[in-house]
Amino acid sequence: MRGTVAVGAIAVLTVLGTGAPALAPPATGRPDLSRYYTQKIKWGPCKGSTEAVADATGHAKDVQCADLTVPLDYAEPATGTVDLAMIRMRSSASGKPRGSLLLNFGGPGGPGVSALAGAQKEFGFLSKGYDVVSFDPRGVGQSDPVSCGDADGQTEPVAGEGDDPAAVLAELRKVAKECEAKSGPVLPYMGTINVSRDLDVMRAALGDKKLNYLGFSYGTRLGAVYAAQFPKKVGRMVLDGVDTLTEPVAEQSLVTAEGRQTALDNFLTWCTGNAGCVFGTDARAARHGMVQLIRDMDEMPLRSMEGEEFTGQDVVGVLGQALYSRQAWPALSQALGALLADGDPRALIRMSGGLAGGVGGGGGGGTGLAGEEVPMDNMSAALMAVNCADDPDRPGAARIEKEVGRLQEEFEEASPVFGKSMLMPVLLCFGRPPGTRYIREDVRDLKSPKLLLVGTRGDPATPYRWTEETARRLGPQAVVLDNKGDGHTGYLGSKCVQDKVDGFLLYGEMPKSGSSCGLDSRTAE
Repeated sequence: MRGTVAVGAIAVLTVLGTGAPALAPPATGRPDLSRYYTQKIKWGPCKGSTEAVADATGHAKDVQCADLTVPLDYAEPATGTVDLAMIRMRSSASGKPRGSLLLNFGGPGGPGVSALAGAQKEFGFLSKGYDVVSFDPRGVGQSDPVSCGDADGQTEPVAGEGDDPAAVLAELRKVAKECEAKSGPVLPYMGTINVSRDLDVMRAALGDKKLNYLGFSYGTRLGAVYAAQFPKKVGRMVLDGVDTLTEPVAEQSLVTAEGRQTALDNFLTWCTGNAGCVFGTDARAARHGMVQLIRDMDEMPLRSMEGEEFTGQDVVGVLGQALYSRQAWPALSQALGALLADGDPRALIRMSGGLAGGVGGGGGGGTGLAGEEVPMDNMSAALMAVNCADDPDRPGAARIEKEVGRLQEEFEEASPVFGKSMLMPVLLCFGRPPGTRYIREDVRDLKSPKLLLVGTRGDPATPYRWTEETARRLGPQAVVLDNKGDGHTGYLGSKCVQDKVDGFLLYGEMPKSGSSCGLDSRTAE
């Protein structure tokens, strides 16, 4: 999972069920979608009151929540509908705001409602010109959440060393059926194509002629698809932490595993260079110690007073998100120290919750701002649903069975810590129909206004080469800002990037193509 900007979910990747892939948009003029485009959004207090939101952030704004109805199937609207949860941070402008700014925090599978609720301070400056709006995409958070497991998110058939390939495939089929049973009617209609169309309904319902948009990580894929589908409706658009539009799930997962391992190695080098690091002073020994810690906790998980388990893969889940930002490294070092010294995982769990409350959406489950329960595995289940719907590659059972062993070795070599969990996206689409070819083949050579693409050189999840490749695909309308810092995405990690993005979104000041931002002070000391 490339993941959200800084979201922490303890639940490990689970398997997504079967379902029809999302298709390219139908021809303009059919069918009649006017009732969706002309609906009025009824904003009101978020359940639990805006005071509860303020308590979580310390920076209360005029925050409201609402639902928006969209069709499950844009080609056949009579199939049914889904209500999308939305949140709005009202503009602080003294006069009339220039409209709405839609945010997507990534994933796929990251909820936007809890993300914006927990990041009001970070986006407060943009509210000087916009109503800042985010949403839980279909199947995510409070928008008919999909699920593949039990309430605690423990259904996770992960291929282990020495597993029989046929047994792995049998388990995948079994859990796929469980996903179908537990996810409801929205599951077959997941995918970026449909979420992009949902974005356009939001734009119209918000009263905006153009979509102003800031997308992080997977949100850049969503923004690029929107620009290809609705080029004349694009306003000011920024894509930060640019996703690939061409590489298959297998390559994406391997790149992510490698990027996360590099980030972990960098963290351990930093940690062992500071006094009090629980791993000592030898970075190489620390790497071996981390691998052993995860293996030991998978074999003998810690148990809470309530009997809940905290496994090595739970540690991996927290690491995968905490490493996205160097700002989190000191807290991560302390939390790992508590785990190793005292067998106490509470600091890691709290850290995961803190990340969930920050930029990047909510955690894997819990109770949303609307008071609705969200399954613990929702984020990972939605991730799989979208990625499978977006990817047309479907190796058959014979090929998967033949290659499982090789893939295990390849992912283990790429990352002894993250390889196991990152292998699952390669297998999870097995048995599902091929996804759409629209993104890979048609999202290119844009006819929209210019877009600002931000790529970070040290990004552990979306490598800088994806920024360059996507920019070439999108054509001269794509303007690249080269962020020479570290961490996943640039807006919250670099004041230079933030200033340039704010300048474009608020004042239309597009940086020159090839502009760059150097390292700044927002890093761990």
